[in-house]
Amino acid sequence: MRALIQRVTQASVSVDGQVIGEISHGALILICAMQGDDAAKSAQLAAKISKLRIFTDDAGKMNKSLLDTGGSALIVSQFTLAADTSRGNRPGFSAAAPPAEGKALYEQFTADVGALGIETATGQFGADMAVSLTNDGPVTIWMDV
Repeated sequence: MRALIQRVTQASVSVDGQVIGEISHGALILICAMQGDDAAKSAQLAAKISKLRIFTDDAGKMNKSLLDTGGSALIVSQFTLAADTSRGNRPGFSAAAPPAEGKALYEQFTADVGALGIETATGQFGADMAVSLTNDGPVTIWMDV
């Protein structure tokens, strides 16, 4: 699975002009299930992100995780993270999991994050979404498992 994690002071996702998910302090997680991914990879990625020390401590060092800070996670599906831009000018997305598998893994990942005690909000799989955020830092981390 592939994720792009952004530390945020606020983030929201809208479909057709209606906010369907929002958080304050925490992480916006753009997530893509790749060909061959499974529930074990989902659980591994959720655990890794939950412990990722990207939040500052009292000394201003990035030493705290979502779990340490009580932050929330806005989880948004984004198959375009699978883009292959190695040839031509149009990205290819064949490395992404097929839609049915991708949706199941997106839902599994959201459940895995929630099971770790992190409050979650989500987008809508397959929808045309508008994401709004205030990136804190900015801190943006790319992660593959």
